Amino acid sequence: MNGRHMRVVSAFVTLAAAGALTVAAVGAPPEPQQPTEVLKWNSIAMSTLLAAPAPAVGGVPPGGGGVPPAASIHLGMTQGAVYDAVNATEPKHYRPYLLKRRFSARASKDAAVATAAYEVLSSIVRGVPQRIPFPNRQTLLDSLTSAYNDSLDDIADSPFKKQGIAAGHAAAEAMIAAREGDGRYGPSQWNGDPNQTPPVGHWSPLLPNGTIALDPTAWVGGVQPFLLESSSQFRTAGPNALTSAAYAADFNEVKGLGGDGVVTSTARTPEQTRVALFWTGAGGPFWSVTARALIEAHDVDLADSARLLAMMNLAAADAAINCWNDKYHFDFWRPWNAIPRAGEDGNPATAPEVGWRPLRTAPYPSHPSGHMCLDGAHVGALQSFFGTDEFAFDVTSSVVAGGSHFTRLSEALEQIEDSRVWAGLHFRTADEQGRQLGENVAAYMVDHYFQPVGRP
Repeated sequence: MNGRHMRVVSAFVTLAAAGALTVAAVGAPPEPQQPTEVLKWNSIAMSTLLAAPAPAVGGVPPGGGGVPPAASIHLGMTQGAVYDAVNATEPKHYRPYLLKRRFSARASKDAAVATAAYEVLSSIVRGVPQRIPFPNRQTLLDSLTSAYNDSLDDIADSPFKKQGIAAGHAAAEAMIAAREGDGRYGPSQWNGDPNQTPPVGHWSPLLPNGTIALDPTAWVGGVQPFLLESSSQFRTAGPNALTSAAYAADFNEVKGLGGDGVVTSTARTPEQTRVALFWTGAGGPFWSVTARALIEAHDVDLADSARLLAMMNLAAADAAINCWNDKYHFDFWRPWNAIPRAGEDGNPATAPEVGWRPLRTAPYPSHPSGHMCLDGAHVGALQSFFGTDEFAFDVTSSVVAGGSHFTRLSEALEQIEDSRVWAGLHFRTADEQGRQLGENVAAYMVDHYFQPVGRP
């Protein structure tokens, strides 16, 4: 699709600190074969997964909402099944992800979409282990059932409706079976002791305020990938050596720009502070919002919209898995671990600052950046599908006033990369390598999956 003919897309996104979001996007009125049901169930999936408790391991308490890496895995499951359900009813179809069975081309695609999404999401909600507090489990199940009934009620009873339901059921069954025993909610990938000071260069869950914050999704790096051959296939180059000039440059950048401005001085400008806070919401959900807006603005049909969302979210799921595998492989310290202990790192170009505090914190090792891993995968899939980086879109946030305007997908990536440093969350190398990891996963996906049938 030629970028010169792109229409401006406005995706109004509310990013909350906990990752919850709401969206209002204006698109074309529903038409036959339009992606209405695909977009509806993508939105339902996002709201359901973000309302689920953060999965916990052992004595780690759950957080207040679905954590991005876990939500990405489950959104990948949902969109993969939706794609297979629609693809199985297409006369000119692409290679299936899992479902090789074919259904009538006259089967109701709306019924197929709703059934696949509903059954996978219901299985995900029911499958959260009982050891994890989940007070709103039944509420979410009831909400999913109500939405599914609404979808089916809008489809006239006919043999084609039944065929669509059958296609959706078959796709959901294939996905649920494939993910049985895949490592979700498995053992933590971290072997440290939260009550002990770790060796120099290693992550500590002790936050600057004296509380311990353990990763509720430390199992993600051990999950079976969807597309990749292994959970470490795109292992990053890793953090810079503590004694290197490159590490000192990263260290001093985040030390000067990433502090909270209360305990420590900062050279960060007000605009940099705004950007840092703006992107403290979840990365993955934002890109689904943007994709839905682009689908509507460019009249992408139902089948292609299902394919795009599967491409994006399966790539993002594997980027999360590979990224979290990397995090616990390197176990690299966060800036707030490193800056007070700089006297121990053996680098004469770094100086300690006792009491240094970041603008924002996160409960897992630094390298690579999880946000950027997900961002790189989503953007790589979008660029491949549309054949361009040139899109104009606007994003607004409830975290800070005002919005951000972008004319390229990669322009948003560049701002997010800066924001993670300015928030004191990462050394820049972690952002750069995280982005590359996500882009590598997306490129692998494009080369090996979702090809037209008959292509060598």
